[in-house]
Formats: sequence, C-alpha cells, structure tokens
Amino acid sequence: MVGPDFHPPRAATPTAYLNDSPAGMPYVSGDAVDPQWWNSFNDPVLTRLEARAVAQNLDLQIATQRLLEAEAQAQIQGAALYPNLSGNASYSRNKISDNSPLGVLGSVLGFPGATQPYNLYQYGLQTMFDLDLWGKNRRAVEAAVANARASEDARRAALLNVEASVASDYVQLRGTQAILQITQQNLQSANQLVQLTTEREAAGLTTALDVANAKATAAQIAAQIPPLIAQRDTFISQIGLLLAQTPEGMPPELLNPAPVPPTPPVVPVGLPAELLTRRPDVREALNNLHAATAQIGVAKAAFFPDITLSANASLQGLELSNMDEWKSLNYAFGPTVTLPLFEGGQLRGQLHLREAQQKEAAINYAKTVLTAFTQVNTALVTYAQEHAAQAALQTDVEQSRIAMGLAEEQYKEGLVDYLSVLNAQQAYLAAQQNQAQSLEKLGTDLVTLYQALGGGWEGEFPR
Repeated sequence: MVGPDFHPPRAATPTAYLNDSPAGMPYVSGDAVDPQWWNSFNDPVLTRLEARAVAQNLDLQIATQRLLEAEAQAQIQGAALYPNLSGNASYSRNKISDNSPLGVLGSVLGFPGATQPYNLYQYGLQTMFDLDLWGKNRRAVEAAVANARASEDARRAALLNVEASVASDYVQLRGTQAILQITQQNLQSANQLVQLTTEREAAGLTTALDVANAKATAAQIAAQIPPLIAQRDTFISQIGLLLAQTPEGMPPELLNPAPVPPTPPVVPVGLPAELLTRRPDVREALNNLHAATAQIGVAKAAFFPDITLSANASLQGLELSNMDEWKSLNYAFGPTVTLPLFEGGQLRGQLHLREAQQKEAAINYAKTVLTAFTQVNTALVTYAQEHAAQAALQTDVEQSRIAMGLAEEQYKEGLVDYLSVLNAQQAYLAAQQNQAQSLEKLGTDLVTLYQALGGGWEGEFPR
C-alpha cells in the first residue's frame, strides 16, 4: 500500500500532576479513577438522576446515531475490498424499422421477414473486482474504520459531558436551595429585629432611625429571595432538559431542599500516563489523525494505474424453450486498465489537501493532549484551594453568629447602638452564604476534576 503507515505519536507525558505531593494535594490519591465517580458524593438522588440521563438524554441519542452512521459508512467502504456479483434478467419485444439499412437490405435481398417483430429473452450473472494494487481501497477502509472509532469516542465524550452536567447542575441546585434557606431564616431574624426596634421606639428607648434601618435591612434580605427562587427553578429545568423530561415528569425530590452532597475525603485521580487512554477527546483526536494519515495513501494511489477485472455470462434467445441450450450462452471477461494521464492538477491538489489535513490533525492531537493535562492541573489546584478555604469559612460563620448574638443582647441592654446589630447581622448572613457557596463550589470543582480526568464512560450504556 502506498502512503504512510500510521504510528501513534509519542506525547510528552509528565511524571506527576502539578503539586502532586501529600503537602500539595492532601485530598487526592493516585488510585484508579472510578468510572461511576458520582457515587463518591453518596447521594441516592444524584445516582438515580445519572442513570436516567444515560438512558434518556437526547444528545446521547444523537451521538449514538452518528456512531451508527460512521459504522455503516465503514461497512460501505469495506465492500470495495470484495468482488461484487449481480444477476440480471430481461425481456424485450423488438422490431427493426423497415426504412432502416437492415430493413432496406432485407427487402432488396428478398428477406422481408427481417423486420418482423421478435422476442428477446436474457438472464445471467456479472461480476467486477478492483485488484487494488496500490492499496487505495484498503487505505479508504482504514480511514473509515478510524472515523468510526473517532465517532465512538465522540459518543463517550458526549456521555461524560452529560454526566458532568447532571452532577454540576444538581450540586448547584442544592447549593442554591441551601442559600435560599439561609436567606429566609435571616429574613425571619431581621423581621424579629424590626419588631424589637418598633417596640423599643414605642417605649422611648430608641429612635425612628433604628426602626428605619431595621426595616431597610429586612427589605434588602427579602429582595435576595426572588432571584434565588428563579435560580433554583432554572437548575431544575436544566436537569429536566438533560433527562429529556418536561417539568411534569421531573423527580419530586428535586423540589424538596436537601444539603449539598459532601465531597469524599480523598479523590482518586490515577496516574498521568493513564490520562491519554482515558480521556475520550484525546482518543478521538488520535483516531482523527489516523484517518487523515490513511487518506494520504488514498490520494497517492490515485496517481497509479487502476486494474479492474470484470466478467459476465448470460443465456440469450428468441424463445424461452431455447434458453437451456449451450449455444444460447453469451459471455465476456477481461481486465480494464485505467491510467490518469491529465487531470489538470486535481490529483496533486488532492494530495496536498490530504497532507495539510494530516498535519492539522497532528497539531490538534498535540493541543488536545496539552489541554488535557492543563485542565487536570487547573482542576486539582482549584479543588485543593477551595478545600483549604473551608476551615476559615467555618470559623467565620461561628464567630459571626457569636458576634450577632452578643450585639443583639447588648442592644437590648442599651449598651450599643443599632448600627452594631446591623453590622453583625449583615456579617453573619454574608458568612453563612459564603460558606454555602463554597460548599457548592467545592462540589462543582470536584465534578470538573472528574470530567478533566476523563472518568465516567468506561461502562456500557444503551444505544
């Protein structure tokens, strides 16, 4: 076969991920990545959502059909490696014109019957086979098979994206619900302070300024609730889209608030060398490079002679009763040689095109590999740093709660003005919301890390 044989390029693989040390990443290990990584959240609702998304998602169904199309195209291309065989049968009622040369000649020679109508029966077999001396068909099949494998990896990438989207939307939904509950609880506390300042004003213990400040704070907190409700409903709708469900068909447990699913103490991230075989986008880019390399062979083979063997045999007669006689046999066989002599530069342009496409595919593969390691490193750093912030945020919540309680008690005793209560109240609300947002971000960071690691497609799923 002419053209280059495909050899997978050797990608530069780091020996370790960024900050890959117990001090740099105390929350991860080098153990194998779990394909069903969402189970690490230990949330039954999320596990059920993932199963439904895999079975029902419309993007996955589209990717499945594209895979079937690519496999069918490879089957079509593979047929060129074999001889084709077809049968034919025909019947025709024929009459030669009396004014044709044969009709006139028959009249002159005294054979007027030469132009009489007659029947012609024929049936037989015909075959054709391209010898493929230069591997044009074999290279085309090689490219088609590589394209089918690329479609299979594209389907795996679509599966991974769906799984990650479901998990990310679910974590954000629970985070939004948690922030909504915090805000509603703080609104109750703010309303209690409005009542307290109103009573103190009536007793002459404070001024209308404190009442106005208390009411303004309560209104500010109340104004945060509608956007949170809209955000909550948006995440539910996005999950419904991933599950190919209308709002009526959504799981009812999504409407009930639940805590943000906790992240596991240790996350297995595998070894860097395993990433190239686990990430579906890297595998897809490699198969695209394989297909582009094979297409160079197809373009080069077009410069050489093409030899085709053909044969046909049939029985032909004027009467059906004569069709079983050997003298009714009609056949032809032999080779056909086709040699391109002048194509106006088309073949050379086709070769240049395939070579450029192959170089583009090679560059794309190198970029995909580099992107894969960069995404993993970024996700690891982001996840580790968000983990590190948890302790400080917990301290912030605890101390802000204590400060708010002391400010309220001192305000009741007349030791501080209402501004101290207002500041403590706002600080406590912000601390609670920041902690809830951090827990949500920690969950979505873990989902991003799992997606960057390429986990979640190894198992079979329905076509």
